[in-house]
Amino acid sequence: MKRLAVIHTGGTIASRPNPDGPGVTPQAAPSVPGLPGVIVHDYQPFNLPSPHVTPAHMLALAHLIEQLAPGHDGIVVTHGTDTLEETAFFLHLTLATQTPVVLTGSMRHAEEASWDGPGNLLDAAQVALHPQSRGRGPLAVFGGDIYDARTVTKVHTTAVDAFGGYPGPIGRIDRVGDSAHLRYFAMPEARPVYAPPALPAHVEILYAYAGWQGEGYAEADARSDGLVIAALGTGNLPAELLPLIARTTTSGKPVVIATRTHAGPVIPIYGYPGGGATLVEAGAIPASFLNAHKARLLLLVLLSLGRDLGEIRQVFEAGAF
Repeated sequence: MKRLAVIHTGGTIASRPNPDGPGVTPQAAPSVPGLPGVIVHDYQPFNLPSPHVTPAHMLALAHLIEQLAPGHDGIVVTHGTDTLEETAFFLHLTLATQTPVVLTGSMRHAEEASWDGPGNLLDAAQVALHPQSRGRGPLAVFGGDIYDARTVTKVHTTAVDAFGGYPGPIGRIDRVGDSAHLRYFAMPEARPVYAPPALPAHVEILYAYAGWQGEGYAEADARSDGLVIAALGTGNLPAELLPLIARTTTSGKPVVIATRTHAGPVIPIYGYPGGGATLVEAGAIPASFLNAHKARLLLLVLLSLGRDLGEIRQVFEAGAF
């Protein structure tokens, strides 16, 4: 008989109207519907809306998953949707287990007629228990689509099909009656695993815009161990940022350049002051295809492991994530 661990962390999937105030809040963890012949063990390390989830919670969740993995055939994590992609990517970086781990949640709460929680939870459970899911690293499942933790992102604030991310899902699960039909479109890939015992580093994100002259840069630089900038296009910035970044990287502190664009890699093409080629020449590190908040987590993990600027550059340049 298969054994499934379901780790509840809160979010809309656990939410109901707040009896003591406005809106809805996480209250009751949902149950997995319709899994005959499966032993389900429930765990709840915390019960939070996803904007309250921190990297410390993610690290605690990773430790719990590693403890549970040897005794289970699959693990499902329910999570609020606002930061689900960040937790998924953090687990992608830090989990060594081959046991399938699947994150899901819902866009509607339990007292709405269109509550999508039970369907997503059942899909996630069946994906987690499927033998083809083993060794793929953490996955996210919403509306039957299966996403890689590196590329999944929330693309809509309210729609039920709120998740996407270029180049799209890596698989699909469809339920017909009691049968689940699962198909993957990609093979599992080898990935490095980073295991920080703690996360003492501090990394901040700055967001570029037309006319930015570096407002807020000095303050963020002073209080952080590393910076990520959500830059323009393929990784370009106004000219005023070039000397600021050069000064930071000369001191040995990493500055990672991501893009604020929805999809696509950071490529150092342009040679004008602040263009991507000049930023790299000044010591900045391109984030490859990672968005800014995922690049922040990778940088946070590497800094917490004591990696220096050269080692961090090598990880990002090699795509070792």
